[in-house]
Amino acid sequence: MTDGQNGTDGGTGTDGGTRTADDLRRLAEQAGRDLEDASAEEILRWAAGTFGDRFCVTSSMEDAVVAHLASRVRPGVDVVFLDTGYHFPETIGTRDAVAAVMDVNVITLTPRQSVAEQDAEHGPGLHERDPDLCCALRKVAPLETGLAGYDAWATGLRRDESPTRADTPVVGWDARRGKVKVSPIARWTQEDVEAYVAEHGVLTNPLLTDGYASVGCAPCTRRVLEGEDARAGRWAGLGKTECGLHG
Repeated sequence: MTDGQNGTDGGTGTDGGTRTADDLRRLAEQAGRDLEDASAEEILRWAAGTFGDRFCVTSSMEDAVVAHLASRVRPGVDVVFLDTGYHFPETIGTRDAVAAVMDVNVITLTPRQSVAEQDAEHGPGLHERDPDLCCALRKVAPLETGLAGYDAWATGLRRDESPTRADTPVVGWDARRGKVKVSPIARWTQEDVEAYVAEHGVLTNPLLTDGYASVGCAPCTRRVLEGEDARAGRWAGLGKTECGLHG
């Protein structure tokens, strides 16, 4: 697991001043209004210019669209990836390819326990018996530690992915972590993503061409059926739609 300074109470802005959590919240709320109709690059340019080194991109390595967009406005930007220990080999391969060919700094976060250590404490197959706890241990906790040195983080959330994401703001306030949350492609459609990938030759996870519309941990992800939304293959049959990273 990577180390970082605690950014919950705010950090130093690009102007050298110290921002409190209230400052960050007001920034997020104002930017959410001002940038609602802005392009993804304009949103990321605002974030990079406002937060400098205290801004990062998070990526599940389903694709590298947001990482690519961010690298165009801030070369060398930190791209944070959660290695849960349960990923498909294709996902790890995508991470390695992104690190090798894109102008970004990939940072891999890992849980406190290996899968074997977790099995020893909680019993095998925790993801089947208590997927919320598994996600909390292997995703939520590592991310909260990994984001400690940042004031703002970018995600690839889109409103068209599922009903639970329909109200995603382009810039919002992550109250749980005390950080600004940037979703530069929130207004994009799947067609927009595909067009950007084709135009710029952006790396994507090979599983996206093998029936998977959303790629998570291997034991909890299946191919989607015709007519299902993009996230229907995640935790299928478990009544779970989110891992806890986004609410």
